[in-house]
Amino acid sequence: MSFKRKDLLGLASLSQEEMALILDAAEPFKEVSGREIKKVPALRGKTVINLFFEPSTRTRTSFELAAKRLSADVVNFSPSSSSVMKGETLLDTARNIEFMQADILVLRHSSAGAAEILARNSRLSVINAGDGWHEHPTQALSDLLTIQEKKGQVRDLHVAIVGDVAHSRVARSNIYALTKMGANVRVVGPPTMIPLCLHRLGVTVYHDFDEAISGVDVVIMLRLQLERQGRSLFPSIREYARLYGLTAERVQRAAKDVLVMHPGPVNRGVEIAHDVVDGNAAVILEQVANGVAVRMGLMYLLSQRN
Repeated sequence: MSFKRKDLLGLASLSQEEMALILDAAEPFKEVSGREIKKVPALRGKTVINLFFEPSTRTRTSFELAAKRLSADVVNFSPSSSSVMKGETLLDTARNIEFMQADILVLRHSSAGAAEILARNSRLSVINAGDGWHEHPTQALSDLLTIQEKKGQVRDLHVAIVGDVAHSRVARSNIYALTKMGANVRVVGPPTMIPLCLHRLGVTVYHDFDEAISGVDVVIMLRLQLERQGRSLFPSIREYARLYGLTAERVQRAAKDVLVMHPGPVNRGVEIAHDVVDGNAAVILEQVANGVAVRMGLMYLLSQRN
């Protein structure tokens, strides 16, 4: 099976086979990152544009490293120093980039659907690096690869996604990915942070973390996104940490070989206790390493279509 899509905008529309194809493509690129010379010529002659309208360190750096290790030319656009500040629209910016003969555009934007608008109106291959509260597909694929490597499979695993689900694009993409791959997904958080009718996506909703974590194979903790909430959704950060923070005691309730994951950045002592972040169950750094490989595999597949 070949990857026939021009863009990667989200996982809601991807099939299990398409996600597996991206993960399969990522595997050989993990070896590249371990070499002394971390380069292959797969994207030589191609140009990748990183256009990030929101602050990002991990994701932007991961995409940049992935493209450079594939030997692509990489340009990072900063909206604060671009024509967007002079009134140019996002679509006009993308069209200008297109006519500069770029090939792949990686977009992060605060508005849900921004990547889809560009994809529909451009020949560029567009990769959604996070759009508002909507999706963050490459992060979820990185999480899938990590789970698959550590557990051998995703099907039939019990996975808990914990925290600020309502404002988390990572949570949405992971729900789509994990349910399609056959995992049993539990979503955990205070009622103010769980969208209504979320159970329609095939997940089980819990508000009691101690109950939800019992026997789970994987725990994905979410960052508390205060900048997106606009208003207080819980009495205090201390109260949130008490009820929904992952402590060593709560880890003991999970399966013995539980994986602890987090998309980063981690608020130590809030979502996860210090000793859990640094403990043997945590695979957060493996998620980061797999993120580069997944993005390499994805860009390679998109370039083959081009």
